[in-house]
Amino acid sequence: MRLWPFGKRSEVEQRYISPSLSVMANVPLGSLSGTGVNVNSDTALRFMAVYACVRVICEDVASLPLHLYRRLSRGKERATTHPLYEVLHTRANPEQTSFQWRETMQAHVLLYGNAYSLPTMFNGRIVELWPVMPQRVTVRRNQRTQNLEYIITPPGSDEKRVINAGQIFHLPGLSLNGVTGVSPIAYGRDAIGLGLASQEFASGFFARGARPSAVLEHPGTLSLEAHNRLREDFENLHAGVTNSQRVALLEEGMKLNAQFQMPLEDAQFIENRKMSIEEIARLYRVQPHKIGHHEHSTFSNIEHLGIDHVVSTIRPWLVRWEQAIGTKIIPEEEQGNFFAEFLVDGLLRGDSDARSKFYKAMWEMGVLSANDIRELDNLNPREGGDIYYVPLNFVDASEPRPEPVAPAQPPSNGRKPAPVGA
Repeated sequence: MRLWPFGKRSEVEQRYISPSLSVMANVPLGSLSGTGVNVNSDTALRFMAVYACVRVICEDVASLPLHLYRRLSRGKERATTHPLYEVLHTRANPEQTSFQWRETMQAHVLLYGNAYSLPTMFNGRIVELWPVMPQRVTVRRNQRTQNLEYIITPPGSDEKRVINAGQIFHLPGLSLNGVTGVSPIAYGRDAIGLGLASQEFASGFFARGARPSAVLEHPGTLSLEAHNRLREDFENLHAGVTNSQRVALLEEGMKLNAQFQMPLEDAQFIENRKMSIEEIARLYRVQPHKIGHHEHSTFSNIEHLGIDHVVSTIRPWLVRWEQAIGTKIIPEEEQGNFFAEFLVDGLLRGDSDARSKFYKAMWEMGVLSANDIRELDNLNPREGGDIYYVPLNFVDASEPRPEPVAPAQPPSNGRKPAPVGA
């Protein structure tokens, strides 16, 4: 039978699992930023730079193949027969593939600083992993045993369940106490609030900003009905993007008063918007070109920026995942023989010319065979392709080298030796 950390499966699914699959479910209220905009995990995602950064990291981490390996005396092999292999590589639970589960968990870490999953056990093995919304989980240390405890609060109930650290999978982000991660949204609140405020101002400017080429002045006092009619007609003719800069009709003695400039130019609005995008990219350490901001990318450096994205942005998250799986999902008695690892070879490939030079060098040194190279390029092996070749002029560096042979000396009389047959 399958054992849950507490209760039956149907009870856990009803109270903890099913309502928690959406990242946007029951988002708690945030705090006001310096601009007066309320910033939380929900409103932050409405700023396209935040959404793009979260999406890039989540999809990159989730799309990489994740394999469970068995250590050999020399090397490793995929542990395809282990129960955890299918959970990590193919399907995390009956409702989520491995991609969807990792994408959800990564989104939780990027928005809340922590991600949690409850396991399904069968014969002492984890056979399913179900994500839990982070705001429903509180971590504390037991004062008597000093062990970590996780308090889970189901939605719509004041009931709390306490489980120990071995009954939940916890993936923290950057941490200040070594246990729980800090929320990037909380620490980047002002930068996100500035971006949201600029976005809201721009939307309001184009939606409500009546922008004729001149200000109109009426010589008399209008009645309330005339005032409302004039304002309504004026807004219908000149409000919105499509009606901007239209010529205003003058009647009843109205006249042009003064020209005015677009305030967005005076406030360097476009530059502030660009800076907000770069600030969010800096918050998540994402290359700006990955979220469509190409101010600093060129044809000559775009490839290296892509490789830097894998090395500097994605790799730290992959290490967090691999070590968390190795210490919290793989049973303790198997941790010396099994480990999880992502395959990043595809993301690190350069252009075809650079890749062919690398393969050629590895093949000539005997590091890779023809079939090894074909496998790296997702091609089927061919017959005779498992042979490793090395150059004939290579010798073992540990063996003594032969003494050099001295060249033949000329006769003492100084004459050159006569050629053979002369």
